[in-house]
Amino acid sequence: QVQVVESGGGLVQPGGSLRLSCSASGSIFRFYTMGWYRQAPGKERDLVASITADPRTIYADSVKGRFTITRDNTKNTVYLQMNSLRPDDTAVYYCNAHISVRDYWGQGTQVTVSS
Repeated sequence: QVQVVESGGGLVQPGGSLRLSCSASGSIFRFYTMGWYRQAPGKERDLVASITADPRTIYADSVKGRFTITRDNTKNTVYLQMNSLRPDDTAVYYCNAHISVRDYWGQGTQVTVSS
């Protein structure tokens, strides 16, 4: 069982920045594909960004150029740097750890972009 824990959410004004962190347990973290997803009220949970073991990154079109996903395998942690935040970025952000055919999710962290 992999434990996944997010942190770093909060309230920020439009145009501001936040950095989310996600730690995942396990001695083989470096092999996990890690992803950030978000879910706004009344909407489906969608992929924001992911990073593989290589590492290769994928971003949703809506966040390209504004968000950056990175990983630190020495700390079993993945980060999501979010810049130029917009009100439509408001959502609960979830971290996902994918290894083999299994997915493990964190409890989510709220990000609210509002003036």
